[in-house]
Amino acid sequence: MKMNILMVLTSHDKLGDTGLKTGFWLEEFAAPYYVFKDQGYEVTLASPLGGQPPLDPKSDEPDFQTSATRRFAEDAQAQAALANTLPLRHVRANDYDAVFYPGGHGPLWDLAEDADSIALIEAFHLAGKPVGLVCHAPAALRHTKAADGRPLVGGRKVTGFSNSEEAAVQLTDIVPFLVEDMLQERGGNYLKGDDWGPFIAQDGNLITGQNPASSAAVAEAMMAQLTDQP
Repeated sequence: MKMNILMVLTSHDKLGDTGLKTGFWLEEFAAPYYVFKDQGYEVTLASPLGGQPPLDPKSDEPDFQTSATRRFAEDAQAQAALANTLPLRHVRANDYDAVFYPGGHGPLWDLAEDADSIALIEAFHLAGKPVGLVCHAPAALRHTKAADGRPLVGGRKVTGFSNSEEAAVQLTDIVPFLVEDMLQERGGNYLKGDDWGPFIAQDGNLITGQNPASSAAVAEAMMAQLTDQP
């Protein structure tokens, strides 16, 4: 039976009041996308507004290219899929085996507050399906609740873009909140590795990655869970 993976991207393209653009981070989409596709998984893309999600232009600069981003640049089929994401309001958790959220700064503004996204994550989690989020995407956990009504991240091992990494990119005073602080405020057991190095936290079916370098590892941990299911 073929596994169906849902990937949820941001629709937000404004970096606060700076006049600069943001969106999703290319590596955090491309790396897991090919991890899933290369194992023969079906991948469906969605975003709050549907259609083409905004790419953080910085993530397309030469310094941030990887084998996965270069592969995407030559993959017309993947580009067409990305240009036609489903609107989140039309997506049902029952249709998928797992959900992955790429980061970029965009999710801090839209996915953190999006009612459809919140309901989706809660439904996947309640069903015991893998929920993966990387870098800034754990922002989408901000208002999610567990079955008992408490914060979903409460008492759980989680990671996400660290305060020191945010300081290094000089956006601490621009973002609406800091991922590390938010996860701790919601009762999460925040863990981190070295800045910019791959690091993931896994607690049951909740799998989070710290930064772009952690993207493929989150997808691989999700696949390991799916493979272990009866």
